[in-house]
Amino acid sequence: MTTEQYLTFQKFTDKASALELADLLKQNYIDCKFEDTSGRVDLTFSNSEAIKEYRVKLRKENFEAANNLLLQLTAQQLENVSKEYYLYEFSDEELTEIIHKPDEWCKLDYLLAQKLLKDRGREITPELAETYKKQRIQELSEPERSQKGWIIAGYIFSFLGGLLGVFIGWHLRYHKKTLPNGDRVFAYSIPDRKNGYNIFIIGIISFVCWLIVRILSGPYLW
Repeated sequence: MTTEQYLTFQKFTDKASALELADLLKQNYIDCKFEDTSGRVDLTFSNSEAIKEYRVKLRKENFEAANNLLLQLTAQQLENVSKEYYLYEFSDEELTEIIHKPDEWCKLDYLLAQKLLKDRGREITPELAETYKKQRIQELSEPERSQKGWIIAGYIFSFLGGLLGVFIGWHLRYHKKTLPNGDRVFAYSIPDRKNGYNIFIIGIISFVCWLIVRILSGPYLW
């Protein structure tokens, strides 16, 4: 089984937490891999190279089992949550928002939000929670907003013969995101991906042309 067949399940900035999750999954016979991705270059610049990042990866078919395991273990902690916990101050609408977007919250917050709503007479049935989950997957499947800035930069760098333009084009054309259920979808819209492909091709051609010119021009241009 190659590393490419494992998808990111959770990201951490703390190595011990990532290893703890990996050990927990293995103890429950869920195949996983731990990966240190600190220092990798991110073309979106959403993460700094200085920030530590560790990933626990699973095969797609194990995402549901892993999520169910974590929910089961977290459910055992609900009765021990202090009344001072910040979710107790949330309104019904804010608690419902957590259930709508479980990927943005920890498992404890997700389950506690359901419990609090039930205690307040606004129970979220399993069927309704499943409906919310499907709606959220559909929302997350939508492509990211238009990448006009990166497209312009990509064309500029590509025509100048820089490899950065090639990388930007490749990222726009081929980058995928992993959904909470393990599905993989293209991150950007079809028009942006078409621009990414053009940038990628132009960048390669331009780089080769500039390389040939420099070679033929002798050492003085190097």
